[in-house]
Amino acid sequence: MNETKKTPAKILITSGPTRQYLDPVRYLTNASSGRMGASLADAALRRGHEVVIVSGPVAVDYPSGAEVIPVVTTDDMLRVANEVFPSCDGAIGAAAPCDYKPLHVSDQKLSKTGRPLQLDLVETPDVIAVLGESKRDDQWVVGFALETDDRRFRATVKLQKKHCDLMVSNGPEAIDASDNHVELLDPAGSVIETISGDKPHVADRLIHHIHNRLILR
Repeated sequence: MNETKKTPAKILITSGPTRQYLDPVRYLTNASSGRMGASLADAALRRGHEVVIVSGPVAVDYPSGAEVIPVVTTDDMLRVANEVFPSCDGAIGAAAPCDYKPLHVSDQKLSKTGRPLQLDLVETPDVIAVLGESKRDDQWVVGFALETDDRRFRATVKLQKKHCDLMVSNGPEAIDASDNHVELLDPAGSVIETISGDKPHVADRLIHHIHNRLILR
């Protein structure tokens, strides 16, 4: 009997960027494309799992077999993820939510004045950290850590701080790219596998480890 058929999981995947508006037309964001989230969803679906994607604004096409819930801001992503996660077996945080938002949002378009514009920014909630802290004993959370320096060390710190079961470490070259180079870390910070290639290949290897280490446990 096919082992995957015996153990289908419902997986929440966060994907894409979020937007934090300064005024009705301008916003803070990043160049996350959603390709990694789409590839992870496809790989999970091919293994027979159920997938719910909570996605910020992207142009990428998600697999037709996945349920997609669109959001805009980091607060939106957290709210929806919190609603969906209790019915899921696990979550993969492939999104790149904005870490900061304006303290004040103008209800009118900001006009040029010829002077510097000062923005007061405050931190947004950490979606995966909230899910990791709230997970039940029968749930798991996999995070992504994008760092420019001391990648493995910082990823390990994030893994522990966010109560993740595995952490994927990568760099800024992954943003809006077709390929990726990642390290998959276990809770002790040891490298399970270093994976390079196009994002579908990377996603397939990641789902392989998630399936064997977390879903089948």
